[in-house]
Amino acid sequence: MKAICVYCASGPVDQEFLDLAAETGRAIAAGGHTLVSGGGNISMMGALAQATRAAGGRTIGIIPEHLMNQEVADLGSDELIVTDTMRERKRLMDEMSDGFIALPGGIGTFEELFETWTGAYLHVHDKPIVLLNYDGFYDPLIDWLEVLRSKGFVADRALSKLKVCVTVGDAMTYLTNG
Repeated sequence: MKAICVYCASGPVDQEFLDLAAETGRAIAAGGHTLVSGGGNISMMGALAQATRAAGGRTIGIIPEHLMNQEVADLGSDELIVTDTMRERKRLMDEMSDGFIALPGGIGTFEELFETWTGAYLHVHDKPIVLLNYDGFYDPLIDWLEVLRSKGFVADRALSKLKVCVTVGDAMTYLTNG
């Protein structure tokens, strides 16, 4: 069993993204894995956690005290850890996880993804990281990364640490089989 951390939106999004989060949660549970999330119970984060539990999976939510009300804490988590700071939240999410998936999201998702990805590049950890490029959501980012690579700002070795997948099934296969 692996603990899989999922980064995703915690603000209002269209139903298709809530459905994607729920599909991801069901896939985590179906694989016998534990979900590690930011501990919110709204938007994609909530759909993810609720679907994981509904499919029989275990959830660990990690949320800083100051977001308990703002993100409506996932009090239904099998384990809800309340931290003092965002940095402590991210540290615990990193430490408790065996792999990472970035679903569509905004600046918080980007920040978490880039920090985790940088850690892999700098040999802080050797955990797999997936960018789930649902319906081309991350195409502009992928194109920009290619421009950065061509200009020497992003190394091929860095890009090799980020696996781009287009389906939840492909993401789960990569995370569980390497």
